[in-house]
Amino acid sequence: MEFGVCVASHVNDIDYIVRAEELGYSHAWCADSQMLWSDCYATLALAATRTSRIQLGTGVAITGTRPAPVTAGSIATINALAPGRTFLGLGAGNTAMRVMGLPPDRVRDLERYVQTLKPLIRGEEGIYHAKGREIPVRHVMPDDGFVNFRDEIPLYISGFGPKSLAVAGKLGDGAVLALPATPGVMLNVKHMLQNGANQIGRDLDHEDYYTTALTAIVVLDDGEPINSDRVKSECGAMAMAAIHYSYEQVRNFGRQSGGALKYVWDDYVKMIESYPEDRRHQRIHAGHNCYVIPEEERFLTPDVLKASAMIGTKDQLIDQLSALDQAGLDQVMVLPNFDTRFASIERLANEVLPNV
Repeated sequence: MEFGVCVASHVNDIDYIVRAEELGYSHAWCADSQMLWSDCYATLALAATRTSRIQLGTGVAITGTRPAPVTAGSIATINALAPGRTFLGLGAGNTAMRVMGLPPDRVRDLERYVQTLKPLIRGEEGIYHAKGREIPVRHVMPDDGFVNFRDEIPLYISGFGPKSLAVAGKLGDGAVLALPATPGVMLNVKHMLQNGANQIGRDLDHEDYYTTALTAIVVLDDGEPINSDRVKSECGAMAMAAIHYSYEQVRNFGRQSGGALKYVWDDYVKMIESYPEDRRHQRIHAGHNCYVIPEEERFLTPDVLKASAMIGTKDQLIDQLSALDQAGLDQVMVLPNFDTRFASIERLANEVLPNV
């Protein structure tokens, strides 16, 4: 199993990616959320000039905010700076779209976007759908160092449900997943990926198909409670992002919350719905995967923390990660709180990574 870092893109924080490379992390995934963080491609460009080994790419680029030809040109530019170590993570965009008060792209739109994009990132002609037209497009000046299509750009598609996972299995070189809770869940995810692959006669077991899951990981000290201040300082933002996501699902699709959230749900809804509805989308994702807003700290119960992150002793984490490795998960990318990001990846690299 490999380990990567998911980065809240920050043009003044390239040292974090540099340190991740020094510690042996394999990938840096720069998130693409234009109303939250720095531009992901600007961040990747700076990172490319200061690193030499770590794989660099988007984690993930959003279909709804950039037309496919724009995404292709952007990632091929990074590939000119980091040849042979550039990848493209792609998704329909929950937070990047929600923070603008818009829904993510539908799965059928994601699939059509990928069909346009795949030939473009190979330097070939693609069919771009715009303004009721089907327009053949390609990069017309690929040979003077503006971009690089000679070195392959792997495409990893984000999927959480059966339909999006099917698209990932059908069209992707790999998939970006929520962390499977158990090896059994990982096997079920692989089945959904293969269902999509079956549509075009692919057998993912006989391909170099790459799966990556996002989480935060906290190594507990001996006797440390799961909701200690230190634990919350490392993974509390990930836990709150899960609540934000659940609220959007309930509000937009009528899905009922349950499980770990049931004991905090009514209180959270009352708090968030005290904000004006026409600007509530600006508040829901405040602090997203970086900080915990003070009025939200009370929602970080032990159950919520356990449900949204990997928290355990060194030996417990090694056992869990090894089981997921055996079930076919190729990489875990970690996204700790912003203020504790360096300490978090240092400890993980020293105590866990060498043993998985």
